[in-house]
Amino acid sequence: MCEFFFGISPLIIGPGVKTGLNVKTENPKEVGADIIVNSVSAYNKYGGPIVVIDFGTATTFDVISSGGELLGVVIAPGIKTSLEGLVSKTAQLPMVELDAPKSVIGKNTKHCMQSGIIFGFAGLVENILRKIKKELNVAELNVVATGGLGEIIAREVKSIKKVDRTLTLDGLRAIYELNCK
Repeated sequence: MCEFFFGISPLIIGPGVKTGLNVKTENPKEVGADIIVNSVSAYNKYGGPIVVIDFGTATTFDVISSGGELLGVVIAPGIKTSLEGLVSKTAQLPMVELDAPKSVIGKNTKHCMQSGIIFGFAGLVENILRKIKKELNVAELNVVATGGLGEIIAREVKSIKKVDRTLTLDGLRAIYELNCK
């Protein structure tokens, strides 16, 4: 569409595109473009070591070193994906809004589900971050959240220092500028 209507060739993020990021995974070609873009953006904006948590279809934890290396990634189910699976695989559980209830102990189906999803994912995030810190052998870790539900979980997880809603767009711009020079 870009080429046909605007005469512009799009830059497709993938192998061969300059990113400035050294990918240290076993097979760098397997790493998704979203992870590359978010990692570039987070490192450029905040430095490293840093963990980017993207709350999208999947919940991904991108681990970037102080030298700008993508050390690896953790992939967990997405919050909405989990909720949809729960609703579709049970007979009586309805779709609910993803907001934290006032109490962990729910008194109605809606609050019970919200508690399990929001506080459950907060626990998942805290545990994974604790294990990453231990594996990296660091006392402090800069953590930035992005994606549609990042703000909701960040309210529950003290380790998340920043929510950056434009992280992916900023990373796309940075990679585009790097490749246009």
